Amino acid sequence: MITAKQIKDYAYSLGFDACGICKAELVNIEEQQHFNEWIGRLFHADMDYMARNTEKRYNPALLVENARSVICVALNYYPHTKQAEEYPQFAYYAYGKDYHDVIKTKLRQLFELIKSEEPSLDGRAFVDTAPVLEHYWAAKAGLGFIGKNSLLIVPKKGSYFFLGELVVNLELEYDTPLRLSCGNCTRCMDVCPTKAIVRPKVVDANRCISYQTIENKGEIKEDIVSTLNNRLYGCDICQQVCPWNRYARPHKTAEFDPSQAFLDLSYEKLESLTVEEYQRIFKGSAVKRAKQEGLKRNLRALKLSKEHD
Repeated sequence: MITAKQIKDYAYSLGFDACGICKAELVNIEEQQHFNEWIGRLFHADMDYMARNTEKRYNPALLVENARSVICVALNYYPHTKQAEEYPQFAYYAYGKDYHDVIKTKLRQLFELIKSEEPSLDGRAFVDTAPVLEHYWAAKAGLGFIGKNSLLIVPKKGSYFFLGELVVNLELEYDTPLRLSCGNCTRCMDVCPTKAIVRPKVVDANRCISYQTIENKGEIKEDIVSTLNNRLYGCDICQQVCPWNRYARPHKTAEFDPSQAFLDLSYEKLESLTVEEYQRIFKGSAVKRAKQEGLKRNLRALKLSKEHD
């Protein structure tokens, strides 16, 4: 029988920065109530998919037959090189290749390594692509704790991490959740320009710059435009002010490195960006979620925001 330590060693050999394992069981009532209230108050905005499949979201056995364990992994994406501050800003997670593809590949490799030791292995890999409460499972598996900005914080490493899960049919040794919290710190709540963090661990997507510049398919709300703070795609403000992120160190995943063409995207270059240039610069990038029209809309909003300054 493969051990939890062997699985973690495999995960680290593939480049993951953290790995923990927890029992696949019903999500606790407190978390269910928290999520139900978030949906009930329409804090998911028009991301209707968030309100669907709640049964599967709360019960991993409905996603994987005979689910016994959730193997959780984290992969650092904090950049080595950053955009010039005067350029329209992209969230750090979007600097390189789409994390869905990078992590899914690594999770499949991890799955095959486990299967080589345990042929009876069955399960599925998830990377933010199914009704899985990834922050909940990562915290339950001891990777970190959920901060007031609702993100997972890995002690002595920070919050710039992508998460992924393998839900499998193996009984394994389980990790213990950490007894840590943000304490009295409220920097993320205080600094958020739109006050999207309405209370600890509760983010109103309607007011979140990340939602408005990525998921939102309409025009950006007028009251949000004046608060964009030069953010073209996504937002890292609540992470940049988090004291835990003083421990952040550059990632070791080459796929997340930005191209020079990306780093050179000034206002002028974005204004004149052709379809061909857009396709070339953002090939295989998460930025394509907003499409070129979305970037143009965001750029118009940034110009209006500057007029408000």
